[in-house]
Amino acid sequence: MTTTVLVSGATGFIAQHTIKLLLSKGYAVVGTVRTAAKGEHLIKLFANELFSYEIVPSLDAEGAFDDALKKHSEITVFLHMASPVTFSADDIEAELLRPAVNGTVSALKAIQKYGPQIKHVVITSSYCAMVHPAQWQDPDLVVSEDSWSSISWEESKENALFGYFGSKKFAEKAAWSFYEQEKPKYTLNMVNPVFVFGPQAFDSEIKDQLNHSVEVVNKLLSLEKGSEIPSDKGSFVDVRDVAKAHLAAFENGWTGKRLLMNSEDFSSQSLLAIFRESFDSLKESLPTAAVEPIEIAKVDNKKTRQDLGFPFLDLKTSIVDCVGQILNAKRK
Repeated sequence: MTTTVLVSGATGFIAQHTIKLLLSKGYAVVGTVRTAAKGEHLIKLFANELFSYEIVPSLDAEGAFDDALKKHSEITVFLHMASPVTFSADDIEAELLRPAVNGTVSALKAIQKYGPQIKHVVITSSYCAMVHPAQWQDPDLVVSEDSWSSISWEESKENALFGYFGSKKFAEKAAWSFYEQEKPKYTLNMVNPVFVFGPQAFDSEIKDQLNHSVEVVNKLLSLEKGSEIPSDKGSFVDVRDVAKAHLAAFENGWTGKRLLMNSEDFSSQSLLAIFRESFDSLKESLPTAAVEPIEIAKVDNKKTRQDLGFPFLDLKTSIVDCVGQILNAKRK
């Protein structure tokens, strides 16, 4: 019998890869999208009769996922991947914090009311739930699966970056609180990725402006020989490994885990070095700079790597696949 998985936020970068992987393994998928146009777009992309969609116009609405679960009693796995991402919010509470928390709680309440058959829930959280935005560049700090950001709700309202970090922390905290209080029968696990690089799930999804994390890579491609190099740096994981982690989280029957997804560190200089080394067309056009040691918090995800049991893709592989796809799209 086919297992049916609900994936919220189905148009997202990680979600598209996760759905593609689910379909390739024979799962049926019900994706939630904000509009019918987005749903029809996905129908064309996936071109698979095992994929269908339901419309959830707003994460923040009371009972946002009720109708989707009422209609689909066959769903036994819920991957909650929908969450607001914006770094230009005017009203941080209304645009980031509340939708993230309410969307997560709404999903869990819908499962409680209309999804008694659901056995596994996986939520896409973030490294941002584990570290304070003012501390992630502290080279003396070690962040592990047990770490939590110390950011407060009030601090989260200071600016959109703090708001994003706060939204991830408080949404995840709300999920664990609900799970502890209600003691449902399903398993609950989190996937907490750092910066997520890699190719789009479909070549046709390459746009002038890409999702936030891949835009770090994309904007470097537009630099010229004398351009100032952005000061971006951080920890990275490939999107395909993040997708695999979502499946592992429910296929293994775990509960209570936070899968901290990190492969290695990067900087603008290290990315540019990979561009020049791997693509002849970029050798002469981009600025050059020595790759300095990267001073950021250390990520200790030994537990996650042990649990998952597969090697994570390295930075060069991820960037070559990502940039190769972007350059091919530009040639067309």
